[in-house]
Amino acid sequence: MPPSEFSFQTISRESAAEFTDRGSRFIAYAFPIASTDAFKRRLQQLKKEHPKAVHHCFAWRLGLDGNQFRVSDDGEPSGSAGRPILGQMDSRALTNLAIIVVRYFGGTLLGVPGLINAYRTSAALALQVNPVVEKPIEDDFVLEFDYTLLNDVMTVLKRYPCNIRSQEMQLFCRFQLTIPRRDQETCLRQLGMIYGLNSKKI
Repeated sequence: MPPSEFSFQTISRESAAEFTDRGSRFIAYAFPIASTDAFKRRLQQLKKEHPKAVHHCFAWRLGLDGNQFRVSDDGEPSGSAGRPILGQMDSRALTNLAIIVVRYFGGTLLGVPGLINAYRTSAALALQVNPVVEKPIEDDFVLEFDYTLLNDVMTVLKRYPCNIRSQEMQLFCRFQLTIPRRDQETCLRQLGMIYGLNSKKI
C-alpha cells in the first residue's frame, strides 16, 4: 500500500543480483513497469539472453489496490519461487515493478525450503541495490473546450505538475492528461471557473 493517499513507492531503474547455492545460480532482475505488456517484453528478452537457464520465475505487481499481480514458479515446485519473490516486493510496500529470477541448475536438488530461500534471497539482493523512489498518484482526465479558451486552460495547467498525454487542437480542443491527486481539488476548481470547459475523469 502507498505510504500516503497521494503517493506510492517503486523503483526507478533496473537492477540485477546473483545468489548461488550448491552450484545453482539464481540471477534476479528487478525493474519498474507501467503495464503487463512492458513486463512481457522484458521476460522475452531475458529468455533470449539466458536460453540455457532451466527456469525463469517471476512476480509482478501493478496499481494501488493490491489486486493486480501475478506470480509464476515456471516448473519449480508450487509456491517455491513466485510467492517468495512477491513477498520481497510486498515487504517493502512496492508496486509498479517486476522481478524475474533466472535459474541455472547446478546438479544438486535444493528441496522446497532451499528453493524458497534462494528465490527470496536473490530477489532481496536485487532490491537492496536499487533505491526506492516515491511517485505521485495521478488520475486521468479529459478536458474539452473551445479553442478561444486555450490560454486560460494552459495558465491553470502550468501551475500544477499535470502531464498532457494527448491533445487535439482545432476549433474545438480535447486534452487527455493526468493530474496528481495531491493537486486535483484546487486544479479542478480553477478549471471549473473557466466558462465553457468540460472536464471528465476517465
